[in-house]
Amino acid sequence: MAKVFRKRSVNGSISLYLGRRDFVDRIDTVDTVDGVVKVDPAELKGRKVLVQLACAFRYGRDDLDVIDLSFKRHIWSQTIQVYPATGEADLATTPTQEILVKKAGDQGHPFTFTLPKDLPCSVSIQPAARHAGKPCGVDFEVKAYIGNEQDGLKEKEDNIDSCSFIIRKIQYAPSRTSAGPRASIKKRFLMCTKAVFLEASLDKEVYCHGEPISITVKINNNTGKVVKKIRITIDQTTDVLLYSADKYTTSILYEEFADQVHGNTTFEKVYQVTPLLGNNKDKLGLALDGKLKDEDTDLASTTLQTAWHG
Repeated sequence: MAKVFRKRSVNGSISLYLGRRDFVDRIDTVDTVDGVVKVDPAELKGRKVLVQLACAFRYGRDDLDVIDLSFKRHIWSQTIQVYPATGEADLATTPTQEILVKKAGDQGHPFTFTLPKDLPCSVSIQPAARHAGKPCGVDFEVKAYIGNEQDGLKEKEDNIDSCSFIIRKIQYAPSRTSAGPRASIKKRFLMCTKAVFLEASLDKEVYCHGEPISITVKINNNTGKVVKKIRITIDQTTDVLLYSADKYTTSILYEEFADQVHGNTTFEKVYQVTPLLGNNKDKLGLALDGKLKDEDTDLASTTLQTAWHG
């Protein structure tokens, strides 16, 4: 493990250790979220230490939140007690936890969360440049805190008694995929009895971020007219399901090519285009992959499975 992520509460009584912040959704299984909490019992004064993993959907900027009103909805959450031990928290059985326990010492207490398979992956909605604070989208947060009450797992915690990390649930892209999609159309011109046939196909169905997309274009021009240029666009379609369905499409690539196809001829060419976030920084509402603090991200990955609708 090249790096250990550590956060300490303001009062120094607890510290949260993670070995990674990206967890992969492989459709049929999801990586377990495992870590360690270091506890200083002398500072607890009889209170207990809990860890919560929560998936939430923020649908309004956090600077708009007011008293008793938050533009954030918890999709799923789970809380476990790590100190005093209750048997609910797993022992240090994973290689990651074994390394983290060595770093935390005798005061380290491991925890493990199992994410449901139908939760959405981390995603953020690109805000306007003037907007500050957390963007809208789905995020996952691991929080360790000292409970202020003796009973239950729902008690509120003080900021000085807590520490947390935003983590990402990312979509796994299979290395072996089937043949890419293929589509064809036929277009007739006014006052022309014959038609132009166009067929476009991809060489595969899954592309990684930054990878050029190869598009094979075949044209059979049976008319006497000239096809003067070829235009390729890539659109991103975003489905937001909360209290009502909201679906919108944003163009993330638009390129024109000066290739001409004269009448009664055929044409075939492979074009390569690459949609990049860097070319779409000014588009409000664009869906992006989940973002960790001070790190760049990419255009949102395609969801390979229908996400949670609850």
